[in-house]
Amino acid sequence: MTERSNPLSRLIKATAKVEAHELKATLLSFSFVFVIMMAYFILRPARDALSSDWTDVQLSWLWTSTFVFSALAVSVYGAVISRVRFKVILPGVYVFFAISFAGFYVAGSTLGDNDLVNRIFYVWTSVFSLFHLSVFWTFMSGLYSKEQAKRLFSVIAVGAMAGAIAGPLFVTLYREAIGELNMLLVSATLLLVPIPIIAKLDQLRSSELGNADAQGDLLRGNRLGTNPFAGFTNFVNNRYLLWIGLFILLYVVMNTFIYFELRKALGDLDREQRTLIWAQIDLAINILAIFTALFATGRLTTKFGMSKTLALIPFLMIGGWLVVAASPALATLIAVQIIRRAGNYAITRPGREMLFTLVDSETRFKSKPVIDTVVYRGSDVATAWFYTKLVSAFGLGLAGIAVVGAVVAAAWVATAVHLGRMFEQMETGDSDSGSTE
Repeated sequence: MTERSNPLSRLIKATAKVEAHELKATLLSFSFVFVIMMAYFILRPARDALSSDWTDVQLSWLWTSTFVFSALAVSVYGAVISRVRFKVILPGVYVFFAISFAGFYVAGSTLGDNDLVNRIFYVWTSVFSLFHLSVFWTFMSGLYSKEQAKRLFSVIAVGAMAGAIAGPLFVTLYREAIGELNMLLVSATLLLVPIPIIAKLDQLRSSELGNADAQGDLLRGNRLGTNPFAGFTNFVNNRYLLWIGLFILLYVVMNTFIYFELRKALGDLDREQRTLIWAQIDLAINILAIFTALFATGRLTTKFGMSKTLALIPFLMIGGWLVVAASPALATLIAVQIIRRAGNYAITRPGREMLFTLVDSETRFKSKPVIDTVVYRGSDVATAWFYTKLVSAFGLGLAGIAVVGAVVAAAWVATAVHLGRMFEQMETGDSDSGSTE
């Protein structure tokens, strides 16, 4: 089937501003993120179903462990990327995680339903959930120019959402036939698919995309500085990166509050029922997200600018939390969760990734994983314990948590507006907001 007759090609051309010479790279990028997201979302329902087996305190400790492992993983990644050629690192990340999930399959086959293995799996999948996507977007931000990123990232993000639909749909349809344990092998196999795609995209960078001199050429023979902790120091000393970190912190508060309340509400169900419900929630989220991204996201950024794009979902969350406060029911909470996560996938995440098109290679390859994993998981830890304290010390129920969430969402709006203005000023060269100070 030629590109001219390919339905996906026609859909992309009809709904986004994709030039003819960019189509092949866009389709490959779409396919790349599709398979890695499908791999993750096959694992995610099983991971989330486990959370109801533990108390708030136990889950908070698991999130603390996730933060520690994330920090260690980023430190190791920083050391490796300082010494190993880039063309080895990117496929190596996916091979490494594929082997790790095959290892969990062996452990599950040997030890059965072991609580320690379940806890390790929960933590490790949480590390993977950020790392695999962070590395992908790092590659994308060095593959496309700033102008291309504005037009194409929303289209590529649809691939992520399509994969996020395919994963839970696969679980829903084939969980009984294949078995939950065998899903680990399916996920591990999918993680090997991007390896040839990476090589082809690198070829297209300098040919059809015309970005041979693009900053952040990930797969060339260049090496970065040898300091494995440069990502941490760059983050701490850069105002622009610190604002991105604050934006993520406030986003995580939204995620944590809803996640903890949902897991408590589903606690009376057995694990198989919980897995199915989490999969169905994921499915609804990503169906909504994919339509939003196809018909709104790309045009939203170009028409209204980065400030309004980043602030849209935080603004909606103020209203969402107030609705939950007025009607603190499971159905209301699920509705807000669907809108929040769909908006994140379709609007907030692509916009956030565009922020990194203005930074240099050292920052992109070392500081971005710090933000996407350590800062994110550190925020998880802080907000998990914050939530636990609100519930245990102050006795807040869902309505009280929702009021606190609305206040945090308002702060998130202000942060989004300021960060968007920094991006726009840096892009036009009117400010040194992104300089290291």
